[in-house]
Amino acid sequence: MASNTTAGSSAGDLFQRKATGLLRGWSVFDGFIYAAFAINLITLGLYIFSFAPFIPDGSLIYAIILSGLYLVFQAITYASLIAVMPRAGGDYVWMSRVLGGGVGFVLAVTGWWFILWHWVPIYANILNIQVFVPLATIAGLDGLASFFGTPSGVFTASMVVAILASILISLGMRTYARIQKFCFYGGVLGLVIMLALLLFNSNSDFVGAFNSEAQELYGAGGNAYQQTLEAGSLQTASLGELAFGPTLLLIPMIVFFNLWSNWGATLYGEVRGASDFRKNIYAMGGALIVTSAVAVIMLLLFAKTFGWDFYYAANNAYWSGAEGAPTSAWPYPGLFAAFLLGNPILQFILVALLSLWFFGWVGSVFLSSTRVVFATAFDRVLPEWVAKTSRNGVPYVALALMLIPSIPISYLYAYGENFATYTLDATLVIAMTFLGSAVAAAILPWRKPEIYNASPIARYNVLGIPLITVAATLFSVFLLFCLYKWLSDATYGINNGQSLIYMAVLYGVALALYVIFRLVRRAQGMDLKMVYDEIPED
Repeated sequence: MASNTTAGSSAGDLFQRKATGLLRGWSVFDGFIYAAFAINLITLGLYIFSFAPFIPDGSLIYAIILSGLYLVFQAITYASLIAVMPRAGGDYVWMSRVLGGGVGFVLAVTGWWFILWHWVPIYANILNIQVFVPLATIAGLDGLASFFGTPSGVFTASMVVAILASILISLGMRTYARIQKFCFYGGVLGLVIMLALLLFNSNSDFVGAFNSEAQELYGAGGNAYQQTLEAGSLQTASLGELAFGPTLLLIPMIVFFNLWSNWGATLYGEVRGASDFRKNIYAMGGALIVTSAVAVIMLLLFAKTFGWDFYYAANNAYWSGAEGAPTSAWPYPGLFAAFLLGNPILQFILVALLSLWFFGWVGSVFLSSTRVVFATAFDRVLPEWVAKTSRNGVPYVALALMLIPSIPISYLYAYGENFATYTLDATLVIAMTFLGSAVAAAILPWRKPEIYNASPIARYNVLGIPLITVAATLFSVFLLFCLYKWLSDATYGINNGQSLIYMAVLYGVALALYVIFRLVRRAQGMDLKMVYDEIPED
């Protein structure tokens, strides 16, 4: 229910229409699957883990455990915000109602709208190295595998990402949920097969399989395993060693993988039972804990079967461009596990099953963002036509505003001389949005006491302090630590001056849009502050 309105106006007069037109097409379990895809062990996890050699003294396993446990505070923060205001738009709605419309609009529009255009080619790069190139290599299509390593290949993959994501979203939430479940169950099957291969084969089995397949597929020498060890050799912490300082420094790298359990928070206006705080914890926190646990098991199996030194050496050789490396392809552990099958048809099937982790994830590049764009228009900040929905509850104009700009952005990323550098801070901008929501959550019991006290989370306290405030404060500390390290330490690869300037420009554009549309609304006799005093009905 909306709060009391200013005299002379009703909530129905303030918003674009009385109800959003979105449909509650998801269950909380659908939210769990979406969160599991967001912190995607295969697509994101394996990719980010490959950067661990940049901080070789840190323990990758302990960094995953520590960050996963700490990020439970993020899950509590967002589960609480959803329970208080389960509305489409998530971060935008919460920040605009607690911190003010300008802050909410600028942070959410930059962090959920503008920046996700730039994630399309980032998704495409992962599609290439984990799906297209390995499958083409197994099939003996070396020319096709080489193509996807070119700018044209990156742009082609970007268009696959953008168009496929748009098609999936246009089908509506119910159909999307069914497709998501198919990809999840198929991807889990592939993961189970992969882990079983690692469990029931020895290191000597893998050495023989790797040497044979590297020679067959890449034309490597007869002892490719040893050549990889030598090319990527570096001094690393032993598997069970906890060097606390270096491990702590590894955590800001790992959160590129596990910071996203809240990715579906903008969708909870379309989730049945979203006001149930505990169910939200199960969905987001459960996905985080389960994914972290499986990641640890998987890495232990890597150590057993691949060899821990080999796993680090393969990644180090690839990212450093080391001379003497027997192959130039990204060292995909899914493909390495498939080598143990010794049959190209079975190898192709396993990599294809693992690719379902990507195809279940691909829609997330636009889906959550469309609800933020929609919510700003529903509040009448953006033009009303942006809030239009189809009969199956798809905000199709908002979807178009995600798809169309992503095309020239992807072109510039693929073919531009320096444009890819401008996107290095893409994660930082999203983290800033999360920080804004965390601050809003921390002060919500005092800024909006009538909403907080009427919510199901009002009874949860820690030493007399609201649980949402405790969790949000601890999550904010974590984000500030990561932001500080990202900005001050070149190891993480995102403290680039050009990228920071580009991101500042995006924030400036968002601020200009807000000022312009606020002045337009004022000229039309409407004060947007009255909108931000209300909670829209879904």
